[in-house]
Amino acid sequence: MFNKNNDKPLADKMRPGSFDNFFGQDEIVGQGKMLRRLIELNELSSLILWGPPGTGKTTLAYIISLETGANFVNISAVMSGKPELKKIIAEAEKQKDRKTILFIDEIHRWNKAQQDALLPYVENGTIILIGATTENPSFEINKALLSRSRVFILKNLSQEDLISIINQALENKDNGLGKYNIKMDEQVKIALAQLAGGDARVVLNSLDLIYKSKNKNQKIKITVEDVKESLQRTHLIFDKKGEEFYNLISALHKSMRGSDADAALYWLARMLEAGADPLYVARRVLRFASEDIGMANAEAMVQANTVFDACHKIGYPECSVHLAQAVVYCAKSTKSNILYKAYEEAAIDARNTSELGVPLHLRNAPTKFMKDIGYSKGYKYNPDIEGDVEQDYMPESLKNKKYLTKGEIRWNVYVKAQKDKKKKV
Repeated sequence: MFNKNNDKPLADKMRPGSFDNFFGQDEIVGQGKMLRRLIELNELSSLILWGPPGTGKTTLAYIISLETGANFVNISAVMSGKPELKKIIAEAEKQKDRKTILFIDEIHRWNKAQQDALLPYVENGTIILIGATTENPSFEINKALLSRSRVFILKNLSQEDLISIINQALENKDNGLGKYNIKMDEQVKIALAQLAGGDARVVLNSLDLIYKSKNKNQKIKITVEDVKESLQRTHLIFDKKGEEFYNLISALHKSMRGSDADAALYWLARMLEAGADPLYVARRVLRFASEDIGMANAEAMVQANTVFDACHKIGYPECSVHLAQAVVYCAKSTKSNILYKAYEEAAIDARNTSELGVPLHLRNAPTKFMKDIGYSKGYKYNPDIEGDVEQDYMPESLKNKKYLTKGEIRWNVYVKAQKDKKKKV
């Protein structure tokens, strides 16, 4: 349970105990939303909270326990395992008249056997599991456990949410800094909110550190320099609306598109040194590899995907060199947007012709009835036929429609160029 005393960090002391003081995540716990209704009706079942650090996963679990009156057990997957789980289960089985919520922070750290040990108790309702993870549950949580839980996605807190948390900490006289004479201008609050990267814990720990470093006998004024020093960041401060962040990713994207590898490296460094999420950058580069390069160099997507995996596995700052490799590779690659344009055109047709059925000869016929009514009739199995096979694959009204006509010409030119290169070697 959460003890509130003077030895606790400000982030712990300021942890809200109700939705009235909980900021952010309106998409899942706002008034009328499903999770909020389930909590209020005390009909909650096991769930997984997936989101970046400092977005309220632990706090939300704590509020749920208070709202439902459940016995709340909080453990970390890093520090615990099956022996501790057995003790928790034994205690939960004794409390027949009271639900037990088991909150496992960083549940992705548990191996398959440890996660499997939870299954029977989640299944029979002995415990209500709330797992918190910063990693994709599809990859990190056992499918059996995942199928018994509802996943809710938490997002980075907005600038407005973080400023509300700052104001709450400065005004709260019981657990916050309200009893001290602290002045913090609006622009300084904005700077702290922007530098925190959507993380409430970063905001509160920064305030805590700044306050502790000041002379308590004097009026305390928190400045932008204090904020930078507390975060050990002297980098760019994004503007009020976060526009500068999107300006930077745009500059990176367009530098790669323009094949300027040096400029692309610079804008990449600007983003990473400013605290941008490397996985966000990796996702954008992965998109670029197909949207702007595509079939002109199919290897670009392999490179970008491998770099995304590296970022996922080793994190920042080690992954900065991997991102640099992907950005330079993409910048130097031949560019083509034929796939992007072809898909857009196909998507328009798909939306406008969704009533068209699949031609009968292209349908599977797993039953005799389906065969009798013509499914799969007349289908020509290409591998068994030498030479070209005359067969339609489009609905009748779209027969002979081509999305890649222009692209095929450019693709053939690229293939010929690659062959010529090999011949020279």
